[in-house]
Amino acid sequence: MARFERLKIEIMKFVTANPGCSAQAIVACLQHDKLMRNHGLTPRKVGFFIPRHLAKSLIWWQDHRAGRRVYGEIGCDAEPKDN
Repeated sequence: MARFERLKIEIMKFVTANPGCSAQAIVACLQHDKLMRNHGLTPRKVGFFIPRHLAKSLIWWQDHRAGRRVYGEIGCDAEPKDN
């Protein structure tokens, strides 16, 4: 349970500091900067985790140039207005 809560907090911190980031960037930060190497994190797992557990505070949208989901806080400036 503590690992789950820490993961939620660390993802929220990273996304609020870096709106418009991808799941790959989140995983890279958590594994290398936050020393969460043994958590088995992959971009796919983070991509499933955010809509399930952080949907009240984070939103995703499609980055059409790169063809991937990017994440930000609900109402952040990086969010496209047509979404």
